[in-house]
Amino acid sequence: MANIATLETAIDYNFGDKALLEQALTHRSHSSHHNERLEFLGDSVLNFVVAALLFKRFPKIDEGDLSRSRANLVKQSSLAEIAQKLNLSQYLRLGEGELKSGGFRRPSILADTVEAIFGAVFVDAGFDDAQRVIARQYAHILPNIDPKTLGKDPKTLLQELLQGNKLDLPLYTVVATHGAAHNQMFEVECSIPKLDIRVGAAGTSRRAAEQLAATQAIAAIQAQTPAKGAGPRHRAHKSTQLSLPVGVPQESK
Repeated sequence: MANIATLETAIDYNFGDKALLEQALTHRSHSSHHNERLEFLGDSVLNFVVAALLFKRFPKIDEGDLSRSRANLVKQSSLAEIAQKLNLSQYLRLGEGELKSGGFRRPSILADTVEAIFGAVFVDAGFDDAQRVIARQYAHILPNIDPKTLGKDPKTLLQELLQGNKLDLPLYTVVATHGAAHNQMFEVECSIPKLDIRVGAAGTSRRAAEQLAATQAIAAIQAQTPAKGAGPRHRAHKSTQLSLPVGVPQESK
């Protein structure tokens, strides 16, 4: 295992009780003195801190958008990304089986360890230091999110955009299917006649294909909508210009 002092530098916190950090880095496959209790505690502290960060940063956002944003910021994939930035895999204490199966790359293990570290800081020094450590990890993330769109799938974003501009909902049509029943590929077309938009996408399920098609439709709308302060764009076919900007859609799961 790498020197944990380097990890302390990365999170900007020096443990008074180094054993707490070692425990936070210990998976249950390694020993009975593992990190699951610290993970439980860290999860609660993390949710509160992220909720407070969002509450302060976005004073005009309602409870629904705040809740959805928090859920997306503390979900497994988001925590695994934080773990990767901290190079956390090199500090993990895993059992032989987990080492052989690549547990140091597993998102669930990485995410749980991040929460355990937050819990360990809380136990070692209290809430204020835990809050500071957590806020540091989200400092580069919060400025780049839009609570109105974060966590919404492309179909929902497209529907809300069109409804907000009093336009009809998009039409999704399966234009072709390929492959055997257990391994099909669906081709779907998304059309918005009022905007003269027709785009297509393919996916391993109808839902996946529709989500990808919605993403393409949003991109087409963004291409039609002039940026703020820019002059009007000339198009070969006249179409309705939308007055609202579109947030970048989240990738469909």
